[in-house]
Amino acid sequence: MDEMDLMKKLRDVPSPGPEAYDSARAALRTAMAEPAATVVRPKRWFSWPKASVAAVGAAAVAAAVVMVSTSGGSVPAAPPAAAPQAVEGPLVKLASAVHAAGTQPGDASLIINTKFGLNGKPDLYYTIYADDGRQFTGDSTKTLAEAVAKGDAQPPTPYDGKVMAAARLAATGDVDQARIAMITAANNALGVGLSPAEAEKAWADAQAETAEMFRKYGKPVPAPKPRPTGKELENLINNHLWSNTQHALFANAADAEVRAGVLKLYATIPDMTVGKTTVDGQAALTITVPPAVLGGGADVLTINAGNGLPIREEITSADSGKRYVVNYKASRVTLADVAAGKI
Repeated sequence: MDEMDLMKKLRDVPSPGPEAYDSARAALRTAMAEPAATVVRPKRWFSWPKASVAAVGAAAVAAAVVMVSTSGGSVPAAPPAAAPQAVEGPLVKLASAVHAAGTQPGDASLIINTKFGLNGKPDLYYTIYADDGRQFTGDSTKTLAEAVAKGDAQPPTPYDGKVMAAARLAATGDVDQARIAMITAANNALGVGLSPAEAEKAWADAQAETAEMFRKYGKPVPAPKPRPTGKELENLINNHLWSNTQHALFANAADAEVRAGVLKLYATIPDMTVGKTTVDGQAALTITVPPAVLGGGADVLTINAGNGLPIREEITSADSGKRYVVNYKASRVTLADVAAGKI
């Protein structure tokens, strides 16, 4: 079973509290810090608010199993604090244009996902990320409107706040510092920007946390492994950067500042490929992540060449070869209009 299969099996169980959600996400991110992991997918692929505490814990344990395969030698010096500043390539130029244009009126971002799984059937999903950090979800305009009208929101989470802040910093300030903040938004198990001793402790603490999760759910605890080194470590760092940046985009794409920062951070990933295409007659850019960053998998994001809004993502699993496609539509809305059914 790959990560996507696991996520689909967890869709219809009850909702966890915010504390359980954050704990599970942190454990999942820690567990993904290894070379064999496929794409660390943004949560917008999966309705986290519908997952039970037990199911979330099971997901964390299942993902943590990959931790045992981590290889490497002795703990090296801490990885570089940041990559070189992004050059004035197409993503940086587009980011400047997006930021200059500003955010459209409204008090929330609406993202409509249409996911096409292995059966080719569309699965529609609506997510609203309000400017105050609350999130509303639905599988139709009706259920979304009802959720907003009732105030049935997932409260702001620390993780969401961190990825949004990192994106905004990239748009308006120091991209190097923003890069560190985005990489470490869930945790800093890889020791980015730390001294060698601090990095070693961060890795040990993360493994201890994962071991505790195994014990909590009655699973055999894997033996500790040394921190990854060299190119392996660099690829993992960029994997975390891509994953967390994707999360910021898919949650809040209609916010121009967040979107501009995301584009600048994409541009700092070495060997990222940017191509030109058209989608439904509109000019678009394709952003292709280096396979090594994804553990051999493939991930191609297509964005509007004029405004940077996401159009489509195509993901291929490294382990199973399964391919998934998601189409995106993003816009600014007001919560009052959505509650009234004006979507």
